[in-house]
Amino acid sequence: MATKTELSPTARESKNAQDMQVDEVLIPRKVPSLCSARYGIALVLHFCNFTTIAQNVIMNITMVAMVNSTSPQSQFNGSSEGLPVDSFGDLNKAPESLSAKAPVYDWSPQIQGIIFGAVGYGGILTMAPSGYLAGRVGTKRVVGISLFATSFLTLCIPLAADFGIVFLIVTRIVQGLSQCSVIGGQFAIWEKWGPPHERSRLCSIALSGMLLGCFSAILIGGFISETLGWPFVFYIFGGVGCVCCLLWFIVIYDDPTSYPWISTSEKEYITSSLKQQVRSSQQPLPIKAVLRSLPIWSICLGCFSHQWLVSTMIVYIPTYISSVYHINIRDNGLLSALPFIVAWVIGIVGGYLADFLLTKNFRLITVRKIATILGNLPASALIVSLPYLNSSYITATALLTLSCALSTLCQSGIYINVLDIAPRHSSFLMGASRGFSSMAPVIVPTVSGFLLSQDPEFGWRNVFFLLFAINLSGLIFYLIFGEADVQDWAKERKLTRL
Repeated sequence: MATKTELSPTARESKNAQDMQVDEVLIPRKVPSLCSARYGIALVLHFCNFTTIAQNVIMNITMVAMVNSTSPQSQFNGSSEGLPVDSFGDLNKAPESLSAKAPVYDWSPQIQGIIFGAVGYGGILTMAPSGYLAGRVGTKRVVGISLFATSFLTLCIPLAADFGIVFLIVTRIVQGLSQCSVIGGQFAIWEKWGPPHERSRLCSIALSGMLLGCFSAILIGGFISETLGWPFVFYIFGGVGCVCCLLWFIVIYDDPTSYPWISTSEKEYITSSLKQQVRSSQQPLPIKAVLRSLPIWSICLGCFSHQWLVSTMIVYIPTYISSVYHINIRDNGLLSALPFIVAWVIGIVGGYLADFLLTKNFRLITVRKIATILGNLPASALIVSLPYLNSSYITATALLTLSCALSTLCQSGIYINVLDIAPRHSSFLMGASRGFSSMAPVIVPTVSGFLLSQDPEFGWRNVFFLLFAINLSGLIFYLIFGEADVQDWAKERKLTRL
């Protein structure tokens, strides 16, 4: 009969002292190298995230060319700050030359909203299970299969649209299941590849691919639609995803011990630094303790509030610039994409800065909370100020760029905090927290669209003030209850035989 017994305080102190000695003796003092295997893993994940998010975002761009702007059903009227505009602005005025190159559909704004939101429904369902599955069968299989699925479905989008709106929505839902499995399943790899004092930069490198994907999709998607026709946007990004999938299966391994191209010194460095955090396959996840854990809930709510900010920027930056400043499609694409390329740089730099602070004896929780504050409060405050500074689109673009750039600092804060407090169960809990936060991209278009339609004069102000209130609430909850120490329910317990 197996019973669980915890170490006594004296034994625990002795064990901790021994652990410190082991760390000092066994862990090689290796200077991190960008040419190392673990940074190669982060770079491949970077391109996988790039592909996944680009495939997610391109529908927002191609919708301009897919919809018949001359149909009364595909338009609705609104205004911002008293100016009469089409709520989809110039974005719905597709060039006439596109009609001869690709089919055009009569979809109402409500149908378009359903198509946009369909891909988000899957995130709520698959983030946590994909993280758990990755912890069991390996990140290589879960992410690789999911990446191939979303890339294949991206290639099928034009055909699904021809078959009818129901086929397109179902395809988008299944695609969302696959995309969110890529995002939720990838964090398990850092349990065995990420030394604790390098996780900020490794995760930042990997996650920043999402920002580069947004930038590329917004900037290139419109150009491809205008020159080749909107179906080629899906063909090109779907093809890129298939190539990335092939690279994934060749390069990625679930742990450094089985990696054929890693140096002996790096393998020893990684395994030694993670020696005290190896998963125990005999320990199940303590569900009740997790549900009662305020640090876990603070991470979930903080991620949700931050995703509300990010979703608003991704979905509404093009519409806001177009409707308020009446910028043409090409300029709008450039202005809308600019914040994401700056954010891509800042996100990577933020990861290095967080790890640098840790080397200067900053407490881990201090670094996590500083990164989270800088990624939330200034970004949402800048968004709120937009309606009051609408005299120049240059000023608005500068504020949006700064807001988007600062928001990426959360990658080194709240988004990887689960790796600190529950390393043994981080694959499932990272997926669960991301799954909880993925409700925001589903809710944001519905709520924001309602506010914009109900109050034409102050619609944008209401959208931005709601964003600020939700963002601030999640931040305060995290600052009060967030922790970085390994939780008692996540620590190893001895199994003895009676």
